[in-house]
Amino acid sequence: MTRLKAQIASGLAALLFAAATPAWPQVGPLQTPRVPGLPSGLADRLPLVDEVDGLGRRAVDQALRAPARALGLVRRSRGALEADPDGWPVVTGEIVAVDLSDAARTQAIAAGFTLVREERLEELDLTAVVFAPPRGLSLRRAVARLRDLDPEAAVTFNHIYSLAGAREAERPGGGRAPSGPQTSSARLGLIDTGVDADHPALAGSRITQRGFAGPPRLGAHGTAVASLMVGRSGAFAGAHPDGALLAADIYGGQPTGGSSSALAQALAWMVEQRAQVVNVSLVGPRNALVERAVERAQARGLTVVAAVGNDGPAAPPLYPASYAGVVGVTAVNARNRVLPEAGRGPQVDFAAPGADMAAAGPDGTWASVRGASFASPIVAGLLAGTGGDATAVQALSRSARDLGDRGRDPVYGAGLVGADLRVAPSTLGARGKLNR
Repeated sequence: MTRLKAQIASGLAALLFAAATPAWPQVGPLQTPRVPGLPSGLADRLPLVDEVDGLGRRAVDQALRAPARALGLVRRSRGALEADPDGWPVVTGEIVAVDLSDAARTQAIAAGFTLVREERLEELDLTAVVFAPPRGLSLRRAVARLRDLDPEAAVTFNHIYSLAGAREAERPGGGRAPSGPQTSSARLGLIDTGVDADHPALAGSRITQRGFAGPPRLGAHGTAVASLMVGRSGAFAGAHPDGALLAADIYGGQPTGGSSSALAQALAWMVEQRAQVVNVSLVGPRNALVERAVERAQARGLTVVAAVGNDGPAAPPLYPASYAGVVGVTAVNARNRVLPEAGRGPQVDFAAPGADMAAAGPDGTWASVRGASFASPIVAGLLAGTGGDATAVQALSRSARDLGDRGRDPVYGAGLVGADLRVAPSTLGARGKLNR
């Protein structure tokens, strides 16, 4: 028992360290007992709380909190963002109520809530009402009061989703991107920053862009991810080269870019445009609006592929990769070993190249990229090339190269796919390093 307690205490220390830092360099999964009653995905990676006196509850509380980088984003927003009770960035003064009853809406306005806007997402049969809290009432208490008015509604904060593993100082921006037509034959989607469609890697691709936080704006992250999906140039080729792409920019260079409401709108657009597969190389906390939007998009045939994140193997689950039915992707290096900063857990479905490789860089250059952000689009492209439905996911699982523990595991999922798509930066004469 003494040895067991020592092992659990060590696991707790690792968990607390990982929650306070963006990445924790450990190879191999954190093996811990299951704790019932915790949010989906988190229980599989927490120590048994009863075994360590006085530490279990603190570890659980800490595991639900945002990584330290999230607080920096709030500080730099100049008031556009604030932190929720767990430290995750949210749009200042906005509360989102999903499927709120008419009676509760009337009561909320009578109680001093201000109706900011109503968002009806017809394609998802979903209505979101955004309120500002009454004067003098904190966002946390305002959310609790709205929940009391309608226990059946999903009331949440308007969380901000970050580029998976990106440094927060590098906020998406840049020049304006062409929006393109509002209809397309594309069956592959991307929710990210705007895309530089004139980059040599993407010049032959059919890209339709739309902005959900103002006009779409060029972004290095979205351009790199898009190139790994549909790009082609010389020795370089994405997973579904020359394919048509729907690109939804949910940042628009705005301080409040990447909001859960913009992400839900982008998912609705993907359904409207009949996309079969969409890649989301973004991470954030569990959010009721995004969760319902993902569920309803999936029910309408959309396969969602997402990066599991780069906050370390002991970090709490990140979303949307951890939602049920979402295809979660981790990243490996040139030796096909999982990146030490990659997320681990039951949300990992596949591993794909995510380091020691080239992708489209800023201003027509090539860049060396790193992170789950760049593994996820490879899986999305592979699925799109074979129909993108559940059958395609099963087929990709059967073709995956087993790594790590025998069979499916929380580090590599079903195994490695797309290894042949990695192109060394030296092959393309890459300049600079895009490290996400």
